[in-house]
Amino acid sequence: MSDVPEFTLGIEEEYLLVDRETGALATVPEAMMTACEKVLGDQVSPEYLQCQIEIGTGVCRTIDEARQDLTRLRTVISEEAAKHGLAPIAASCHPLADWKEQHHTRKERYDQLRDDLAGVVRRMLICGMHVHVGLGSDDLRADLMNQLSYFLPHLLALSASSPFWQGQDTGLASYRLTVFDNLPRTGLPPLMTDWGEYQRSVDALIDIGVIEDASKIWWDLRPSSRFPTLEARIMDVQPRLSHALSLAALVQCLARMLWRLRTANQRWRRYDAFLIGENRWRALRYGIGGGLIDFGRGEIVPVPALVEELIDLVAADAHALGCEAEIEGLRDIVQGGTSSDRQRAVAEDAGGNMKAVVDHLIGEFTADL
Repeated sequence: MSDVPEFTLGIEEEYLLVDRETGALATVPEAMMTACEKVLGDQVSPEYLQCQIEIGTGVCRTIDEARQDLTRLRTVISEEAAKHGLAPIAASCHPLADWKEQHHTRKERYDQLRDDLAGVVRRMLICGMHVHVGLGSDDLRADLMNQLSYFLPHLLALSASSPFWQGQDTGLASYRLTVFDNLPRTGLPPLMTDWGEYQRSVDALIDIGVIEDASKIWWDLRPSSRFPTLEARIMDVQPRLSHALSLAALVQCLARMLWRLRTANQRWRRYDAFLIGENRWRALRYGIGGGLIDFGRGEIVPVPALVEELIDLVAADAHALGCEAEIEGLRDIVQGGTSSDRQRAVAEDAGGNMKAVVDHLIGEFTADL
């Protein structure tokens, strides 16, 4: 079939840079950024805060290509940081840092964000993981966005990596999302009848002068403004490479599964954001520990059972895309816990010592490279 999407993958990750000895956040040295750019080109860039660094894979045709590229990116960042006595961590919140002590990167885009978003953006000491799936057609992107939204809480629950904020246990699995939700144009995407409705809505804000382009729309799932992709943005960043790849493979497989339904003149049932939002809350509150609502059954189902259902649901797609091992790797998250679960276990064993949690995150970053 000539109209079969390529379902290419692109993964973006944001890291925090810490001092290896103290565990405190550190400004990315200019020499380190220059060295990284020399090797990685435009696949690495500064982020909003001076303690952050962002990487992005190239357009990957398979999960194996994504693994190779992400391994290379993480390795270079880790090696260059080590030359300065620093280390990257891939957790969505630093366990003990104070956001008030951080400074934003001096760049025109970031200066404008500071001016536009005022005190809200100052608290953005958070890191995320974004997964792009290449779909090509704008109409297909709009259609699948409406359906894929149902699975966003599942992705959040599995990815949770931000239980601590300023040295305190928040009681949440993903505190990051509560910080991010203070920005405008965030949260679950609205239901759109077609691409035309989406474009008219975006153009209305652009024409008024509220935003310059669609990149200022920060929904949990959005059509990319730069690429012909659908971009899942709800996930916390993953300390372990293997878990990042499993989540990316799940996004890719879910997109293909929904496309398969479309080719058979079927579709996943669309639910109002009010209902999906309840699962979103349960995911950020409990991670994989509290269960999500199955609206078809009308009951709360444990996440391990839902993961088994997801693995079965996308089995044909995982086979077609060559990512069966990564999809089965979702069981590792369920069995061993999310990063939030692991961080809490380390903190408990260390008597609440947050430096031990930072050391744990430093080790996980390179554990499976």
